[in-house]
Formats: sequence, structure tokens, C-alpha cells
Amino acid sequence: MVKINSYEDFAEYVGQELGRSQSIHVTQERINQFADATLDHQWIHVDEERCKAESPFGQTIAHGYLTLSLLPVMWNEIVEVGNLERQMNYGMDKLKFAQPVLSGQHVYMTAHLEELLNLRGAIKTTVRMSIIVEETEKKALEGLATFIYYFKK
Repeated sequence: MVKINSYEDFAEYVGQELGRSQSIHVTQERINQFADATLDHQWIHVDEERCKAESPFGQTIAHGYLTLSLLPVMWNEIVEVGNLERQMNYGMDKLKFAQPVLSGQHVYMTAHLEELLNLRGAIKTTVRMSIIVEETEKKALEGLATFIYYFKK
């Protein structure tokens, strides 16, 4: 895990890979819970029998937004940012869902620090986050996450 406590700490990693998270098992139970939470019960996600018969994947797939929702927990396994007054998730750019995550597969994330800006009191980072299906080593999702950090003085 990378430990960051200042702008200077972040600056050491610009243009570099920050690390890899642990794998998360995307079970049918997790998919069903996400469907319940979001009220998105489209059959491709929750109807295992119909998917066996009709889906091109032969089984259910995770919601793309379920995959996206795993970013925070995986980010926190890669980087620990301390010495903070506060932080904000500023947004995502160039988000792409490259391939589905099948029920039962495992995913992990890699993070690459693309850009770092000192905004006179705030630090803006742009991190390329890729969620990869462990079984195939193919990207399921990729995008640029922007965070704003305010370090203690």
C-alpha cells in the first residue's frame, strides 16, 4: 500500500502505477443485492434460468454500476491518504465499460497516477482506474477518477 501525507508524497508517483487491490468475488448474491438497492432487476442480471437459455453469456452478469461501485473499497486498498483536513470525489471522466463481469468472477483494480495539480491549498489528482476480470485479465471498466485533497498545514 502506498502511503501519502502531502503533495510531495503524491508527486513521487506521477506517471506511475500506484498498485493493485485485492480481488473481489462478484457473486450472484452481491448482484441481487445491488439490483434490490438500485431497483434495477433487468433479467440479464438476476434471472439465472433465463440467462442460461437466452443470454449470449450463458449466465447472469453484474450491473456495470455495481462494478463501478467497487472503486472506493479497492482504491482504499491501494492508497492510504493521511494528514487530511478533508477530501472530495470530484468526478469520473472517460468512463468505459469494456466487457461484462460474469456472476462468479473475481475483479481487482489497478491505479495509475496520471496528473497532480497544486491548487493553492488543495491538491487535485487524476487517477486512471482499471477494474480487471481476474479470470481473463481483461479490463471490465476503465476511467479517470479525480480527487481533491486538502492536507493539514
